[in-house]
Amino acid sequence: MTRLELLTIVVGRARGNGFEFRRWYTSRLGIPWISAEASLKLLDQQRRYYALLFSHEFANAFWKAGEEITFSVPSQSFQRPMPDGSIKTVQRQGFMRRSARKDAWKYHLREMALAEEPLRYLRKYLNVEEDLTEELAAATADEAAEIPTRRRAKAPKPPASSASAKHGRTKPLPRPLPTGVPAFLTRPFK
Repeated sequence: MTRLELLTIVVGRARGNGFEFRRWYTSRLGIPWISAEASLKLLDQQRRYYALLFSHEFANAFWKAGEEITFSVPSQSFQRPMPDGSIKTVQRQGFMRRSARKDAWKYHLREMALAEEPLRYLRKYLNVEEDLTEELAAATADEAAEIPTRRRAKAPKPPASSASAKHGRTKPLPRPLPTGVPAFLTRPFK
């Protein structure tokens, strides 16, 4: 995914939450408005997207107050000293995380400032089709490895009841993927 495609998705999400991209572009950058595509290309080519990413209006719209945000935490490994003096390597798997705060945008703005690449930090909070196709390919590869090579198929086992199923908690459905051109590129701007 290119930087321009990622900027398009990020600005589209912020516009969906009430961010007025055209007003921000003309007032903050002082450049006359031509079109959304041209303005995104200019932000990308001249690396002015940093001004967009770190503006309070954008951050407040992207991380809407009180809205639940889903993001992925990557897998990691680190070494830890054990009580007996030995050093053990701890492997943690990646997982999906959710958060909802009133001032989440301030927290994420600080974290994004500390991040090496701010767009990469923002990408964690977007469920992009490329990420989902990679997860689907990995899941189908795991399922294919588990399928026995016998001619007869065994009846599927009922799912084991876990503590989360007893309490009525289930895994949420994945968010639908955007298709086609984002709406903010097609509708007229104010």
